[in-house]
Amino acid sequence: MRKPEEITVGDKTLAEILENHLHWCNEDVDGWEDMRANLSRVDLSGANLSRANLFEANLSGADLSRADLSRANLSGANLFEANLSGANLFGANLSGANLSRANLSRANLFEANLSGADLS
Repeated sequence: MRKPEEITVGDKTLAEILENHLHWCNEDVDGWEDMRANLSRVDLSGANLSRANLFEANLSGADLSRADLSRANLSGANLFEANLSGANLFGANLSGANLSRANLSRANLFEANLSGADLS
């Protein structure tokens, strides 16, 4: 499993992006408006994102194959065309998420919340 601090996205680590995204969710620091996570088309395969808060994050086209997203908050997230093959989504909150055209083959969705998710 790849740790968030080991994954680089542009000039930031994934850990920094996740921390900034929490500020966007909480609106608790100056400049929070520009801190929403945009991980569109990023290779996050095998990443350990267990319990990560990715509420309304942009993950469209991201490679999340074999990623650990157990108990993660992905409610309202944009996962359009994301690759979630073999991902662990045990207990993940995917309510209201856009999973349109996402690859969910071999994904563990046990106890995942898919209420209101777009699975077209």
